[in-house]
Amino acid sequence: MTDHKIRFFADAAAVRHVGEGLLARTLPKAEWTHEAHLASCLWLLVERPEIDPERELRSIISRYNESVGGVNDETQGYHHTITMVFVAGVRGFLARTDPALPLAAKVNALLASPEGRRDWPLTLYSRDRLFSVAARTGHIAPDRSS
Repeated sequence: MTDHKIRFFADAAAVRHVGEGLLARTLPKAEWTHEAHLASCLWLLVERPEIDPERELRSIISRYNESVGGVNDETQGYHHTITMVFVAGVRGFLARTDPALPLAAKVNALLASPEGRRDWPLTLYSRDRLFSVAARTGHIAPDRSS
């Protein structure tokens, strides 16, 4: 996959902006980047423990996508396996990260880590399996060892 320049977060307010904008469905579509996805996930895990990402992100992201004119179907929009893989990756990252680290520093370190790469799920899944309808609509097991 082509390397992309990482768009780091300036401060905690910028992280909260994307997380709160996702929940409220007010985040401009152009701001819903790969980095925003990961920042929102980390923010939810750190600052919104009443939200269970494994159970609730499908609905949260799907409703957000629809609010900005997107479609969630078998070929576009919400992708369940990718979401669950990144949630697990963020949880693993947080487990080995100093909890005292400020929010933006945690997010930026995540973005610079292997789990923060756009193509990280392809270390666990073949392209065909990861981008299948079954993977988009449900959570399927990896077919590669990590």
